[in-house]
Amino acid sequence: MTDSRIIESMKEKRNTGKFIRTWGTLMGFILLFVIFTIIRPDVFPSGRNIRNIIEQVATLAIVASGVTVVMVTGDFDLSVGAIASLVGIVCAMLMEAGINTPVSIFIALLLGTAAGFINGVLVAYGGLSAFVSTLATMTAFGGLSLLLSRGTTIFGLPENFRFLGQGSLGFIPFSVILMVIVLVVVYLMLEQTTYGRRLYAIGGNEEASFLSGINTKKVRLAAFCLSGFFAAVGGVVLTSRLYSAHPQAGSPFMLNAAAAVFLGMTAFRDGEANLWGTLLGVLIMGVMGNGLNILGINTYVQSILTGVIIIMAVLLSSLAKKKA
Repeated sequence: MTDSRIIESMKEKRNTGKFIRTWGTLMGFILLFVIFTIIRPDVFPSGRNIRNIIEQVATLAIVASGVTVVMVTGDFDLSVGAIASLVGIVCAMLMEAGINTPVSIFIALLLGTAAGFINGVLVAYGGLSAFVSTLATMTAFGGLSLLLSRGTTIFGLPENFRFLGQGSLGFIPFSVILMVIVLVVVYLMLEQTTYGRRLYAIGGNEEASFLSGINTKKVRLAAFCLSGFFAAVGGVVLTSRLYSAHPQAGSPFMLNAAAAVFLGMTAFRDGEANLWGTLLGVLIMGVMGNGLNILGINTYVQSILTGVIIIMAVLLSSLAKKKA
């Protein structure tokens, strides 16, 4: 084989590898969808079921959008589930105390943002690792939720609060409309603003970003505030959807949001957190959960599969970074 053919062969392999790293996760999603369609053609691909999947993943997509912002910088947020639960409890307690719904929601969102601020201060200014600090705050926020609610579920919420999680505009669920708004806002922020470029710069090389004049501490602090805010939005919508508040209702967000973002890091960009990748990860989680429920697979097996997916996603994103 001549040198030119060897070079061409190497280029073809690199191009093939890049194509797989960019589009492989999307092809996996399509394959997963096709498999469930073949197994249960009478139920899974129906318009009603597709609508259910999108409605079910809407809240997760909102929370995962905030986690994506944090992970773009190379940080991590384990506390989103606990923040969502705490926000739901506080929102419900405020309404139960007679405060009107919009004011209760506003206060709850401020609380979620404040929780994110605490995370940001600990990580950006306190010098703690994101994993350790958000693990600690996750435990604290979870304990506070149990303390405030006394470990019980809060019922009897106002009827007008139900609309956020259960209402619709025409045939489109309001939670899905809210998800689309969040996705558009976060996308524009990440891709079209100076702040978004600074987030990616810090994620690429924090020291170089600092030396170039970026206030890395403020940027990272703002990222955690956004993560807390979107976790709070997710917590409010979830509380409305359940029409009750439970101190651990948001706990699944932590694992599922992480899985979605890590899956997204294997799509479209080599080993880098990105919003559309996260959305694809959310859809994979939703399709898999819905399909397994239709097949009658119990939740314990689903949890095992979620853990396996996270491991695979982390490995793939790690490999992608090495080959990039």
